This record gives sequence, structure tokens and C-alpha cells, in this order.
Amino acid sequence: MNKEEIKNILPHREPMLLLDEAELVDGEAVGRLTITGDEYFVQGHFPGNPVVPGVIQCEMLAQACCVLFADELSRGGMPLYTSLDKVRFKRPVRPGDTVEMRCRLTRSRGAFRFCEGEARVDGETCCKASMSFALVDQRK
Repeated sequence: MNKEEIKNILPHREPMLLLDEAELVDGEAVGRLTITGDEYFVQGHFPGNPVVPGVIQCEMLAQACCVLFADELSRGGMPLYTSLDKVRFKRPVRPGDTVEMRCRLTRSRGAFRFCEGEARVDGETCCKASMSFALVDQRK
């Protein structure tokens, strides 16, 4: 999926749309985002030494997870974070990096989806987390 196709399933828009492309590969969602340095979240974090904030890395993972729920989201579902656990940051993400997110669904229960995700730059882990989401009807 390119960015326009991603917009068909995610409610996010610029500047909060944090996927350039995404696909399903062997049951995993794989998303990519290249950090240009023009993003609002690196402008002041930190001057002279820009680093992507950890919360933004978690949001990148969450958006990649949503590719796993594409069918439900395209029918009016909206994903809302319900938990973020076991978060680990292993290396900084900087302008010029292309971040690859890999996420998998670990279980479903009613409207809840439980996932694990890992973000990497050049094969090196920068962030990983366990997450859960509630899929709610955005038309209500």
C-alpha cells in the first residue's frame, strides 16, 4: 500500500500519518517510514542533535499494527490504543533513517486486538512493544 491507500484504512492524516508504505507479508504487517528531518517532532527534539521521540516511535508501530485490521477499519472501525506494554528503546532514530516496522497479531477478543511490534533501522532494533487496541465504530 502506498500512502494514499493507507489513508483508506487509517483515520490519520498529515502530520500524524506515520507510514510511507505498508504491506502484509506472511501474516505480519510491514510498514516503512523515512525520517526526513522536516517532521514537526524532530524540530526541537533536540536542536543540533535531532532524535525521533519514543512516543512517536510507538505511534509508528501502532499505525503499522492497524494494517492487520484493514478489513475492519475499511468498514468504519477506528483503532484506539488500550495498552502499551513492555516498551523498549534500543537505539535512536534520526533524520535520514528509514524505519521498518513489523507487527503481528497475537490474539483477538471481541473488539480488542493484541499485537507485538518491532521497529528497526538497517536491521537494528530501535523500538519494540506489546500493544492492544479497541476497534470502535467511528460512525457513532
